Amino acid sequence: MSFTSFLDPVLGPVMSISSPWNLVLISFILTAIITLAYKFLTDQKLMKEIKQEMKDLQKRMKEVKDNPTEAMVVQKQIMEKTIKQMTQSIKPTLVTFVPIIFIFTWLRGYYEGLGSPDVLFGLSWFWSYFIVTIILSISMRKLLKVH
Repeated sequence: MSFTSFLDPVLGPVMSISSPWNLVLISFILTAIITLAYKFLTDQKLMKEIKQEMKDLQKRMKEVKDNPTEAMVVQKQIMEKTIKQMTQSIKPTLVTFVPIIFIFTWLRGYYEGLGSPDVLFGLSWFWSYFIVTIILSISMRKLLKVH
């Protein structure tokens, strides 16, 4: 009995759906949880402002690339904005990290128990999950206007 067996009653019924739809559904649910966590645990107005300021600073950096002194000033501003953006992202990352680790461990055990079959386009469960999640994440972030 593994330490993730408490997920059996929750994820077991989802896995009874035919493959690859079971993994697509789990990917959708996890991506939705992560996206919503980022939306509600970060200051979206601040994140949008930082994103715009970073674009402006990157343009400025291209303009001053021949002036090392000015380039250093702009580079310092970019670093400050990056740190500000990262501090905003820490909270949702910490909130979602532990549950994701448990679910990934459960999924690995489930698919290893099946003999690690190909799930989608001849790819393993991990790469199938990864590709589906990237597509879903981009879509959800645009739809929910998460910055």
